[in-house]
Amino acid sequence: MEKSNLQILTNGIIKENPVLVLVLGTCPTLAVTTMAKNGIGMGLAATFVLLGSNIVISLLKKVIPDKVRIPCFIVVIAGFVTLLSSLLQAYVPDVYSSLGIFLPLIVVNCIILGRAEMFASKNSVFKSALDGIGMGIGFTLALLVIGSIREILGSGTWFGIPITANLFEPISIFVLAPGGFLVFGCVIALLNKVSNGKAVKRKSFGCESCPNAAGCANAGKGGCE
Repeated sequence: MEKSNLQILTNGIIKENPVLVLVLGTCPTLAVTTMAKNGIGMGLAATFVLLGSNIVISLLKKVIPDKVRIPCFIVVIAGFVTLLSSLLQAYVPDVYSSLGIFLPLIVVNCIILGRAEMFASKNSVFKSALDGIGMGIGFTLALLVIGSIREILGSGTWFGIPITANLFEPISIFVLAPGGFLVFGCVIALLNKVSNGKAVKRKSFGCESCPNAAGCANAGKGGCE
């Protein structure tokens, strides 16, 4: 059954949250969420690229040859990342510096490439835009939650405002990689508990949801090894 526009918009927030349910984009998630503001910065940057690339790819879906669709998608995504990098460097240099190398790495972010392959290349421009916005909101919210927990526990602040000064000493491990994995796992477990493990169906993790399935030797044989 075809999804309504509202379902497409809200799908990425909880049911198929790209970070907490599909477990995509883990590298930037763990790297930039030492502070809540960095999480929001990366989330909004990815949302901009998701929205722009989904629209353009949907417009060009009948023009792009099937055999070279993945390289074409990457070129489109890279164009929006380059534009975004230039804008941030010119007008918001603090955000540009805080995101560092993970800003240009949005080009190969599997969330964006996956939505281009699985949705934008098969649906209308309007629905593709809704999908990009919804997935972007879900990504941003996940980074905000993880970043807030890590900043409060690890630095005693939230958006730079002292929160726990009179309660407990900051636990520095939470701003390091082990603390990032710990918070990430706990948030995923909490979401599974709240949704009773039904946020997304198991079949969504099969080869049909992978943007590289066409060139994978294990496609249709139980998944990647």
